[in-house]
Amino acid sequence: MKDFALIMIDFQRDFCDPGGYSDHCGGIDWVTAIVPQAKRLLEYARIAGVCVIHTREGYAPDLSDLHANRIGRSRAAGVAYGTQGPLGRVMIRGEYGHGTIDALKPLASETIIDKASYGAFYGSDLENILRQAGVQRLAIAGVTADVCVHTTLREATDRGFDCYYVKDAISTFDPTVRHACEMMVEQEGGIWGSLTTVDEMLELWKSECIFN
Repeated sequence: MKDFALIMIDFQRDFCDPGGYSDHCGGIDWVTAIVPQAKRLLEYARIAGVCVIHTREGYAPDLSDLHANRIGRSRAAGVAYGTQGPLGRVMIRGEYGHGTIDALKPLASETIIDKASYGAFYGSDLENILRQAGVQRLAIAGVTADVCVHTTLREATDRGFDCYYVKDAISTFDPTVRHACEMMVEQEGGIWGSLTTVDEMLELWKSECIFN
């Protein structure tokens, strides 16, 4: 399983817990529904010896790496990045809300990519980490489908990684948008990779563990 990695995208309190960014923008029902499936995926990846990488979107306390237009857009969505909230300053590195939720907490041995961006490859060492580990295939789970997940999926595809979009461990605010994100994966013969489920991913890993 050394050629496989699981990328857990932005399962942070600011996106998943009451009082965080998402809660201000439209609630968190859309994400709490997928956490049990994401947990199943993560737990079996660990059992199967799959490389696990967690990402967190967040910005410097002085906002020096946060573009002004992103502040404006987040304000229009419900709450501006950097605003003080129940979980600390919204989307700021080091604040309580920036951390990964307890249900999906990284192990000490697992890599965490902190990114001041939507895509996990931009401005980070993620590609080098994957190359050095011999990874060629990526299982992708996370939030939000239309922003950080799809951005990372496209970055990965452009770098030649074979991606598995684990649809029942990925979500976003609007179910119509979520469905559209899933449909895009399989266009043009699977232009962004393979659309799959947690059960299908586990079966694939089980079969490869048996025969390798």
